[in-house]
Amino acid sequence: MTSGEVRVVRRQWWAWAVVVLVVAAAAAPLVVMWLTNPDDQRLVDLDVYRTGGQMLLEGRPVYDYFTPAPQLLPFTYPPVAAMLAVALAEMSWGTAQWVWTAGIFAALAVTVWLSFRQALRKYVPWAFAALMVACVYLMPIRDQVRFGQVDILLVALCLADCVVKRPWWPRGFLIGLATAVKLTPGVFLIYLLITRQWRTFFMAAFTTAVLTLLPFAVIPRDAFQFWFSALLDPNRLGANAATTNQSIRGMLIRLYLPETATSAIWLVIVAVVAWYGFRGARDAYKANDQLTAVALVGLMAVLLSPVAWIHHLAWVVVVLGAIVGDGRDPVRLRVAAGVWLYYVVPIPWWGVSLKAAEIPGVSPVLGKIVQNGYGLGALVLVWLLVAWLPKRRQIA
Repeated sequence: MTSGEVRVVRRQWWAWAVVVLVVAAAAAPLVVMWLTNPDDQRLVDLDVYRTGGQMLLEGRPVYDYFTPAPQLLPFTYPPVAAMLAVALAEMSWGTAQWVWTAGIFAALAVTVWLSFRQALRKYVPWAFAALMVACVYLMPIRDQVRFGQVDILLVALCLADCVVKRPWWPRGFLIGLATAVKLTPGVFLIYLLITRQWRTFFMAAFTTAVLTLLPFAVIPRDAFQFWFSALLDPNRLGANAATTNQSIRGMLIRLYLPETATSAIWLVIVAVVAWYGFRGARDAYKANDQLTAVALVGLMAVLLSPVAWIHHLAWVVVVLGAIVGDGRDPVRLRVAAGVWLYYVVPIPWWGVSLKAAEIPGVSPVLGKIVQNGYGLGALVLVWLLVAWLPKRRQIA
């Protein structure tokens, strides 16, 4: 940011104060809805993180304990995540909820700013406020608040590492941190390799390795248990066939084919999608469109993972920013509006209702297709970013 831009921002301090109030007012119903629920229904994933931290403080095995009934959720993250969660365990439950929720919106603000900064080149506070409010009500973001999830923070870390022009940290460090905490951002290591960003790749790989090996020195029992036992048990993540699993594998599991056939089909589709998506990300990088490249890699993290819950689709914020671009193409704006609306309404749950209703003349296949709506939508988004968006850039 130049000195002139800094002066503009400072002159608009009052406008940014209004932006904060507008976003807070818009988000308040969502926050109040989930933070005033009964204790056993409130930010259940945050409770998982805190439980992991508490187990370390009490010297208990992290991966043998579950959150209190009725959730009974196990800690499913790498051991370094439990080490970081000690800070949450030191807080009271009430304080941790508010601190974590504030962190979700701070990470969303960073993601929105970096994703839409071409359209926000004039630092228009009101446009930023509108985009923040719109993104708050995307279902994957609503679920961040509902469950107290970490995904939007990981999105912000990977996005910042890739698109900030002059980072004050070693580029690649944030990707390494995100990968060590939740594995799936490891797709960015593939991206860095195929785009030959060698220095960034080595920093990301080094950071991941250090944060992965550190627990073997500090909490070796838990480190061994995670990497050689807990990680190999997919059922620890929850019911893989549940509607909320919108990965390619999740959609295939809901076809209820023989397990061998499901695995074989999954491997073939994953190979094709990975080839197409990473090739598109490489081409976007070569075209100097880092944002589109990041959006594609984020979608790979969702689609290629064996389990990807709806809240993992927080990458949709970055996808929207890539589609909008500088905001001057009305066709791109209309497409972005359609994508936004698609991920605001609860389409997968409409599919569940259709299947349960057994409406005469309506095939149950339709209900199953709608049930997979977000995952199928993610596949369409990959095509949009790889095949459609470059043509729109040429027209513009």
